[in-house]
Amino acid sequence: MARTVGEVMTSEVVEALRETSFKDLARLLDRHRISGLPVVDHDDKVVGVVSETDLIRRQAAQATRGRVRRFRKAALRRSTRHATTAARTTTAEELMSTPAITVHPEQRVADAARVMERHHVDRLPVVDEEDRLIGIATRRDLLRVFLRTDEEIRRDVTDDVLTRAMCLPPHTVIASVQDGMVTLEGQVEQRSDIPLTIQLTWRVDGVVGVVNNLTFCADDTPPPEQHPSGGVAHPRLLND
Repeated sequence: MARTVGEVMTSEVVEALRETSFKDLARLLDRHRISGLPVVDHDDKVVGVVSETDLIRRQAAQATRGRVRRFRKAALRRSTRHATTAARTTTAEELMSTPAITVHPEQRVADAARVMERHHVDRLPVVDEEDRLIGIATRRDLLRVFLRTDEEIRRDVTDDVLTRAMCLPPHTVIASVQDGMVTLEGQVEQRSDIPLTIQLTWRVDGVVGVVNNLTFCADDTPPPEQHPSGGVAHPRLLND
């Protein structure tokens, strides 16, 4: 049901080597209209990531050091020449963020999105079992799953969740979808089927919420354990 990183990633990746210069990095980002790229070694293993923010930060640092000497023209000229030379000789290895945060193609899109948020990154290099670069997943790639139509989502919930996973007879439970919000109506056999049905529905790509209007035939949940005093026993009391 849930799409994987390998299904949404971009396979043609713009990459750099450790020795790629500042100027060449800037040209790559501009030419391909991207905001960052992975850095690989000569075995195509990802060793870091360079973003346009890294380039700007380096230039800003060079300019700050140049301003310290601004009161002497000769020193300022030397500082300007130094900044130009540094920009030309600085390499991807010096600029990149490392270690690179990567994902594997079989990981779910939702999991990759959580990794992005946790590490505050906009792109994730996709690597194989030997950590070799095979693609790149950007925020835009991951957001594609939420561009699915309501009908596509309804069909997946009905076919994959209600029919295949939960083995419900046709029309026992009806799923309707509005702007990615799924409403489940009908009756399941046991009460414990309800949270499972909701959980599986959440895993369908494009679902942004689930409204539960389900009922049940039989309550198979265990009753709360009673304390001898007549109240409900607390787990800690049972263990003491």
